[in-house]
Amino acid sequence: MQIKPGLYRHYKGPEYRVFGVAQHSETEQQVVVYQALYGDYGLWVRPLDMFCERVDVDGESVPRFALIEAEAPLFDQPQSTQ
Repeated sequence: MQIKPGLYRHYKGPEYRVFGVAQHSETEQQVVVYQALYGDYGLWVRPLDMFCERVDVDGESVPRFALIEAEAPLFDQPQSTQ
């Protein structure tokens, strides 16, 4: 799965800025690093698979996070082998 850095909208409405994909130091699980663009502007991580999954909203399958606008990456990202 390929995640582009940029602005995303969560299916519940709030917007987030995605910085990129990181790897957990112990499990090697890939996680998405992102920041809330509201409230205390907290930093978050979420497993890549969960970030990319679709959810059911009123009988319709929608992306959990939808890209609003891609941005230039802040960090070099290795090419995914998945």
